[in-house]
Amino acid sequence: MARRRTADSGTEPGTRAGVLPAGARTAVLESVAGWVPGEPVGNERLPADWGIDDAWVRRRTGIGSRHRVGPGVATGDLAYQAASRLLARAPAAGAVDAVVLATATPDHLCPGTAPALAARLGLGTVPALDIAAVCSGFVYGLAVCHGLVASGLYERVLLVGADVYSTWLDPADRSAGVVFGDGAGAALVAAGHLGDPGELLAFDLGSDGTGYDLITVPGGGARARASGKPPGPGDGFFRMQGGTVYQHAVERMTGSCRTLLDRIGWDPAEVDRFVPHQANARILRAVADRVGIAPQRCVTHLERVGNTGAASIPLALADAVDGGRLRSGDRVLLTAFGGGLTWGSAALRWPGTPQTISTEGTQHVAPR
Repeated sequence: MARRRTADSGTEPGTRAGVLPAGARTAVLESVAGWVPGEPVGNERLPADWGIDDAWVRRRTGIGSRHRVGPGVATGDLAYQAASRLLARAPAAGAVDAVVLATATPDHLCPGTAPALAARLGLGTVPALDIAAVCSGFVYGLAVCHGLVASGLYERVLLVGADVYSTWLDPADRSAGVVFGDGAGAALVAAGHLGDPGELLAFDLGSDGTGYDLITVPGGGARARASGKPPGPGDGFFRMQGGTVYQHAVERMTGSCRTLLDRIGWDPAEVDRFVPHQANARILRAVADRVGIAPQRCVTHLERVGNTGAASIPLALADAVDGGRLRSGDRVLLTAFGGGLTWGSAALRWPGTPQTISTEGTQHVAPR
């Protein structure tokens, strides 16, 4: 039997699920960008009747501020801001053949938000679809984009992760209110060759639908409508069982990272940058510690933007590039956990000269 070579080497990867197949063509990450609306909402500006202060929020979450959209602004608007800036900074990259939008807060239950985004960006009649994997959406989206590109179906796909949780939060729910912020991140995934900068090396994805009720918006969907019961006063708000979710998040992201590292033959000490979903600081520290990745190699951004759902990983990546914390050839490990329950991890080599924009912005998008 021929000796197995790791996926990182570009030759003879293993045959287990999730390892990208050997061959001349693969998918690479070309560039990233981020966008957050308005001015920061610091902990001191949170509702007084929540009975909390800055020290309490930082101790429990590691968050100092977050951004919130204004009246009339929705997910599609933030997605447009991030995507349009990315495309403007990378005009020579080539045409976009498809659009994938990861979001848990779509503009409408029907239709999806991605086709409207593609039209607004002037991309014509390209295929466009939404992914509803909640906070795992960007990692799931990377895997989908890899498949679309590596298969030869498309040459370049725009991936956007965007959420406006502030429109779904119960004003009386301080546990979610202190954590979630609004934002969008965008990336270009394009055709390349094995060994190219930015190569997407491998994925590990999973779900457990027995925990679907741990993170949910109870009302609005077909299940609630089919019940024949009138909606309850809080059915349209986001709900999360925080303590149980914490345990699942740490366990699932840790297990996914370990599986992926073993699959591609990376030792945890060889990971240059670890970019987890920016849920809260305690989860991030617990996962990094259990995987065996030193704190100084962890990329975090939640102190300034909070948990931005599907936008959190691309926002953190863009911020890391802006701060000079990502270099060409770095081994990068991404991981995320979200409602569903869903989770996933991705490994890649950082591209040589990615185009990025600042994650900070001012809110001047027009309602659609």
